[in-house]
Formats: sequence, structure tokens, C-alpha cells
Amino acid sequence: MSRVPEPSVFLVVDEAKRRARERGVELIDLSIGSTDLPPPEAPLMALREALSDPRTYGYCLKSCTLPFLEAATTWYQGRYGVPLDPKREALALIGSQEGLAHLLLALTEPEDLLLLPEVAYPSYFGAARVASLRTYPIPLRPDGLADLKRVPEAVLREAKVLLLNYPNNPTGAVADWGYLEEALALAKRYGLWLIHDNPYVDQVYEGEAPSPLALPGAKERVVEFFSLSKSYNLAGFRLGFALGSEEAIGRLERVKGVIDFNQYAGILRLGVAALQTPREVTRGYAQVYRERALGMARALEGALALLPPRATMYLWGRLPQGVDDLDFALRLVERGVALAPGQGFGPGGRGFVRIALVRPLEDLLRAARIIREAL
Repeated sequence: MSRVPEPSVFLVVDEAKRRARERGVELIDLSIGSTDLPPPEAPLMALREALSDPRTYGYCLKSCTLPFLEAATTWYQGRYGVPLDPKREALALIGSQEGLAHLLLALTEPEDLLLLPEVAYPSYFGAARVASLRTYPIPLRPDGLADLKRVPEAVLREAKVLLLNYPNNPTGAVADWGYLEEALALAKRYGLWLIHDNPYVDQVYEGEAPSPLALPGAKERVVEFFSLSKSYNLAGFRLGFALGSEEAIGRLERVKGVIDFNQYAGILRLGVAALQTPREVTRGYAQVYRERALGMARALEGALALLPPRATMYLWGRLPQGVDDLDFALRLVERGVALAPGQGFGPGGRGFVRIALVRPLEDLLRAARIIREAL
């Protein structure tokens, strides 16, 4: 099998959007999780100042990243009460997506087995392909969580990595502490690496998102990814960090060492400022998404079968029986609304669509009317 992933269905939708815009169609684009909300001012100010500092213009090796990693571990301890060594248990990333792909290369060998939900962020499947891994798609429970109890014993014994993501893209599902304890217990029992992708940690509508790295005994086999893209509306700056197992972080650092020289030092300064953002600011962003999610869910009631909105900037909905998700997404573009077809999110996504809540509620409600008319 080639390591090169197959072309994505999202490219098909993107081409349809391009053609529609050329014809003058005014699109409400809800196909990509690129927010319309502004970032906090302090990170942008830090970057502006860094641009005038010649010390930021050179390569940024590990020592250059330490202020950012100290800020990241301080943030984590403040949130979860767990101290981490910024030199050995943390690593700066050029976005968490990059970190995940390189971590799979660092922790596995070709033909190893990766366990992941049957509905997941598309780059997980692509990263597995690049690493020449076999994958086992875990069926989802009705609440949108991967049903760990349905993974056969023989598969668990063969697997090398369990990859989870809660709060989840695309479903918006949220795991509780008990679920993550179950996942960690499986990892310990079968010698798995537990990778938890947590970019939506600040997009829970009520309470706090749990972190498996904060569980007792987790540091030996858990790596958790965090991103500035969603919490602080800084997606284009491509900055994230990995926390967890000293062994896994060390392997990841060695793989990255032959590939990149880290992010620009000015963007790392931006990251330090972002991680010091008061919690009421990120909670405010989450409440905007909550208002949009609840409003959109009411507007689509009876048209799509939606998971109850609990977190993230997305809604995940099942189309009526017999409606092909890609065909529907392409037809909808012609009417002026772009959604993400579910089949791009793995084998369990066929017949679903993901709606990104990245426009004001007025626009979302207009999109909901168009969706209902198209069904």
C-alpha cells in the first residue's frame, strides 16, 4: 500500500465552492472550522513587538522554545493540578496536526495497528497512511464516544496505539473522567500508547473538559496534544504543544529534529501571551458557539438527526435515509451553503454532515432554511 493518502472528498467540495463563486454564488461556508471570532489582543501585540526584534529572525532550536513550553506546562498545572517538566515532558509543535503525524512515526513501525474511532478528524487516517499503519475503526456509541468495549480482545493484544479526541471533531461528543479512566486502563493492560488530541479543551459549553494525562499513572503512556488554533482563534499561526510521557516526547523530538526547526520565535512569544489569556475570555468564546449550536439545532429539528450539542464549533447530523452525504454537500453548494460530507471523517461518517458554526447566528439560520429546502 502506498504511503500517499488518497485525494480527499473535501477537495471535491472545495472545487465545487470555487466554481460556485466564479458563477457569483454567495456562499455561507460552514465546511471548515475556521472561526469568524477575533483572537485576544495580547498575543497579537506580542507578535507585533517580536517582528521588530532581530533576535527572533534566526532558527529556533529547543532552548528557544523553552519560554513557550514553560508557559504551556504552567497553563496545564493551573488547569489540572499536574506539574510537568517543560524540558522533558513538553514539546512545541507547528500545529497539533503536525505533531500527531510525527508522533505516529516516532512510536510505531510499518504495519503496526492503530485503534481510532470510526468517525474521526480526517488527518488521523492520513497520518496513519503516511506511517504505513493498519487501522481498526472503533464503532461509536449512541452518545458519539468510541465504544471501547466493542474492541475484540485479539485486536487489543495486537494494537500499538489508541488515538482519541474529546471534545470531538466532528461529533462534538464529550468524554467524562470515567471514560478516560477506562481508556487508560486499557492502555496499561495491553501496553498501548494512549494519544489524546485535545484542541477543543476550551470549547466545552458547561464545566471543564477532562484530560487523561491528569489521571494517576498516566505519564508513562499518555501523550496529549493541545493547540492555540481553537482556544484563542489563532489557527493560521500554526502553534501547538505536546505534553506527556518523557519517552514518547523524546522520540517525537528526535523525529522532528530531522524535519523542522520549530515555529518562528515571534509566534512562540504570541503563544506565551495567548496561554496567559484569562479563562473568562475563552469561556466567552465557548458561549458564542453554544448559542449558535442551540439555535442551529432548533432550526434543523426534524430535518437532520443531530447529536445534542455539548461542545466544539460543530454540529454532527445524520441525513435522511438514502441521502448520500457527498452528493448532498455538492448540491447544497449550488444553493449557497457549504457543509463537510461525513464520509470524509472515516467509515462511520457516511450519511452524515458536519456543520461548522463559524458564522453569526443570523447566517446560520439562513443556512438552516436552505438545508431544509434541499432535503
